[in-house]
Amino acid sequence: MGVSISAVLITKNAAHSLKACLDSCRFADEVVLVDSGSSDDTVAIANAYGAKVIHQDWLGFGPQKQFAVSEARNDWVLCLDADEWLSDTLIKEIKDLPENPQASAYRFPRCNRFMGRFLRHGEGYPDMSLRLFDRRRARWSDHQVHEYVIADGPVGTLAGDLMHESGEDVSVYLAKQNRYTDLQAEALFAAGKKVGAGKLVLSPLLRFFKFYLVRQGFRDGLPGLVHIVIGCFNSFVKYAKLLERQRLEKKA
Repeated sequence: MGVSISAVLITKNAAHSLKACLDSCRFADEVVLVDSGSSDDTVAIANAYGAKVIHQDWLGFGPQKQFAVSEARNDWVLCLDADEWLSDTLIKEIKDLPENPQASAYRFPRCNRFMGRFLRHGEGYPDMSLRLFDRRRARWSDHQVHEYVIADGPVGTLAGDLMHESGEDVSVYLAKQNRYTDLQAEALFAAGKKVGAGKLVLSPLLRFFKFYLVRQGFRDGLPGLVHIVIGCFNSFVKYAKLLERQRLEKKA
């Protein structure tokens, strides 16, 4: 018998993608879904799959996910977003884990679809994601955005892909990135980070060199180019917003 696992999700208006995610979680002992106020069929779909559904007003990404983890029945939790699903290879690897794994957590590659194509190079892959862990030895960070799992013990690696299908067009993707850069700039400002013109210019250039050339993002064709250009622009905008906050502080 393998390890008992609770699949854990946070949602809001995720009906368009939730079924594929829940289908891939059928092997889990339970599914815990924490919803922050969906107005679509998210909750109805989750109930139809037999998930444990809990309402929780939005706390921020890290705190919301940690709250969901705390509601699970099992100590081993698999944390997914509603627009993700597990490949057959990854499902088999997780099911084959021993009852008492030596690792405190496991990471695996995430394969992102962008502009109709699953990216396999550059910034879009392997996008290693630590999502399976023993909550007694790992936890989500408190970050409002770009949260991550903090593991207190050894971390193992699985080979199977976590598939990510956002189903977004470019305009929706850009709107989300704008919100993310707001949160990133606020977090940097609160931490007392400073930025100048050099960082503003060099950061996106270095990012393009690393992901498009060194990690061969060009092999993903036009979607790969658009993806990394948006990523570079995000880097520029994040620091521009931080610079704006610094200047406003000086005037105050």
